[in-house]
Amino acid sequence: MDDINLHYRFLNWRRRIREIREVRAVRYRERLKKMLRDGDILRYHGNSDEVGCFVAARPLSRRNRYFEVTIIDTGVRGMIAVGLVPQLYKLDHQPGWLPHSVAFHADDGKLYNGSTVGQQFGPKCCRGDRIGCGISLDSDDGQLTVFFTKNGKAVGSVEIPASPDALYPAVGMHSLGEEVLLDLHAECGMEEDDGQMIVDSHEEDWARLHSVKVTGMLLEYMGKGKSIVDVGLAQARRPLNTRFHYYELEIADAGEKCYIALGLARRDYPKNRHPGWSRGSIAYHADDGKLFQGSGVGDAFGPRCFEGDIMGCGIMFPRDYSLDGGDDVDDWDLDVLSKPSEVQNDLYANNEDEEEEGEDIEGTKVTVFFTRNGKVVGRREVVLPAGGFYPTIGMMSLGEKVRVDLHPLSG
Repeated sequence: MDDINLHYRFLNWRRRIREIREVRAVRYRERLKKMLRDGDILRYHGNSDEVGCFVAARPLSRRNRYFEVTIIDTGVRGMIAVGLVPQLYKLDHQPGWLPHSVAFHADDGKLYNGSTVGQQFGPKCCRGDRIGCGISLDSDDGQLTVFFTKNGKAVGSVEIPASPDALYPAVGMHSLGEEVLLDLHAECGMEEDDGQMIVDSHEEDWARLHSVKVTGMLLEYMGKGKSIVDVGLAQARRPLNTRFHYYELEIADAGEKCYIALGLARRDYPKNRHPGWSRGSIAYHADDGKLFQGSGVGDAFGPRCFEGDIMGCGIMFPRDYSLDGGDDVDDWDLDVLSKPSEVQNDLYANNEDEEEEGEDIEGTKVTVFFTRNGKVVGRREVVLPAGGFYPTIGMMSLGEKVRVDLHPLSG
């Protein structure tokens, strides 16, 4: 009798093991639609009207908390998304579009966090770029920190209400020709300390930061915002040159007044003066669309700029300026706008200048141009200060945040 009971117990045990294996086989099975997988290569296999989505077989975990995707081909539109989704995520939606999912999209640099409306987050990505996604497991109150990288450098992070075993690596595509290399066991190249990711603050890119906080590519105004001397100033470590002749900022948050200025200034520019107000500077101001060149009096110049707009500034150097003076700046369609009459801005009407206004009259002349959302607004011929023109950004009202790319044309 005991032998019979033991036999049936053994059969039940074998059946139970088989059931567990079958459940695990279903649970740990990758899912994909409108995609083909060849080893570690994922290719879009749709007609561009349909979303293709891949969901990995296993979620991220304490032992495997990071993965990467390298863009082999951006295809027609480069609509590639990298992020984390629930296991049974609908495969006809891009990662990040549906609740409980989050993703960084290569085509627009936006973060999609459970919504089809993205938030400005990081730079766009193109062929050869490596996008990483990982989790930090030290969050409290049921929150999980998800972070993203581009080419090994931190882009940013977001906290979401989720547990790590509920989030699976996912890749989305949406146009013909898109192809990526998938590495589900990538090593995160950034240093970690007690589980905390040390975000690359990019502070080494900036020589001077006054009332400005740097987090990755994001600059945040930290001043009082009560008077015209409460300027937040960020000045780059290196001046523009014939190799890196252009930079951009994206208005991530316009704050209370959108007193954001993008421009160029001499190295010793005063920290409590908005770019463009004092000698040796020129700047395009977002709040009124005016150009300020060494004066508190602005010229009507271009359209106002708002949250989500991208403002750019660059220099066209003379061809004999240096040995590598033949940069590709001539590719810009620089439609020169006629210079309108000067208009006094009430904001600066009662400003007692701490420094002499006016322009330098001797030195090399260069052409400074400004853009808005990739289209040239206008240009102005100015004298290059001794030591060069340094990218300089000013903010002056509470809540202002900008995302800066000092080398948008480098790759």
